[in-house]
Amino acid sequence: MDIGCGGGFFALPAARMIGEKGKVYGLDTNADSIASLGQQASREGLKNLCLTIGRAEETTICKQCADILFIGMALHDFQDASKVLENARSMVKPTGRLANLDWKKEPMEFGPPLRIRFSAEMAVSLIKGAGFAVESVKDTGPYHYLVIATP
Repeated sequence: MDIGCGGGFFALPAARMIGEKGKVYGLDTNADSIASLGQQASREGLKNLCLTIGRAEETTICKQCADILFIGMALHDFQDASKVLENARSMVKPTGRLANLDWKKEPMEFGPPLRIRFSAEMAVSLIKGAGFAVESVKDTGPYHYLVIATP
């Protein structure tokens, strides 16, 4: 499940990887991005991508259906990140994982404004507050960090 999937930067490769026996759910508020992603999936013959237009604070796609719930460089963009994570908690299987990849809260010439970014520590606090147990926090290079958590 890709929450804040946009145009499918992560959702499309996931759909290609898991093949016909799996499903990738994508959720985003931008109807144009969802439409474009759906068209790209159709061109590629991908029938395993299920797309929803909606706000992550208000949308629960399923109950305990996700093996992996991914938030890719978007947690800082939501109006209520805590609510998004609470909804995520309800969608992740008991044996599943939450993966939050985001921008480091450091000055750099690209990415979102520094003032809206979450530090890894802030992201961990929000994730724990939603009922997840944090397994790891990793530096994934000069610009991003990755938090992996379990319900």
